[in-house]
Amino acid sequence: MAGAVDLSGLKARADAANKPTPSGAGPGGPGAAGGGWVVEATEQGFQNEVLEPSLQVPVVVELWASRYPREEQLSAELERLASTGGGAWRLARVDIDTQPRVAQAFGVQQVPMLVVLVGGQPVDAVNGAIPDDRAAEWVRSLLDALRERMPAIAEGERRAAEATGEPAEQEEAEDPRFTAAEDALEQGDYAAAEAAYQAILDAEPANEQAAAALAQVKFLARAEQADPSAIERADANPDDVDAQLAAADAEMAADRVEAAFGRLVNTVSRTGGEDRDRARAHLVGLFELFPADDPRVSTARRALGRALF
Repeated sequence: MAGAVDLSGLKARADAANKPTPSGAGPGGPGAAGGGWVVEATEQGFQNEVLEPSLQVPVVVELWASRYPREEQLSAELERLASTGGGAWRLARVDIDTQPRVAQAFGVQQVPMLVVLVGGQPVDAVNGAIPDDRAAEWVRSLLDALRERMPAIAEGERRAAEATGEPAEQEEAEDPRFTAAEDALEQGDYAAAEAAYQAILDAEPANEQAAAALAQVKFLARAEQADPSAIERADANPDDVDAQLAAADAEMAADRVEAAFGRLVNTVSRTGGEDRDRARAHLVGLFELFPADDPRVSTARRALGRALF
């Protein structure tokens, strides 16, 4: 359901209503339940209580209604997991009877409903209750899927391990090949970084981490040279394939992902032969900058298939 929910209204409402709170009084302060990792979210506090924390760790929004019997066992188990999770994720409970704007924003049709927010946007949802004995498994799979993208998850897990006295998982030794590539990237030497990642792929063609990093480096090198005026030139010359590729990079650099994808899909549909192959390859290269399950990529892949066939 990623991208299908517009939370801007709640954000605007929260911005208008919120006032600065004393240190420790906010959602992460000592007065909050579950060490600050379990909150009763409100429309006015949605920005601070839900959206901003979701930039660091996943936030599970538990939507329920006071007029219906609550899934007490599931709710209690989610609270226990969040409270003992060290901040690897957060639980935000919302009574839709008292917070109707939140219900409207999420399009709630039945309760309970669990929505996972990452980066201020929903990435998953469960309609109806899950068995309370499956809650831990569900949370674990959620964290496993997001751990690499959200480093604060691992930090929370380490805190949880320290609190229980359990030994934290040993971090894997760094691969010196990746270290060399990352050092080159930090120094702005894109050519050296690209060569280092390519060398890893030459030795290990199935290394997904190296493949993803190589795609990122190639784009960063182009994005540094991206010219915003390329978009205007491309719009004035729709048959100029080079202009379309440059404009797509400029749009991507400006975080206009759907516009970049759409431009290249249209280019593929209008061209043939070598020009079509170049546009298609450029688009596929941009896909590699995102997780395979990113809904924008899925939509663009379907559009590309229609343009090709």
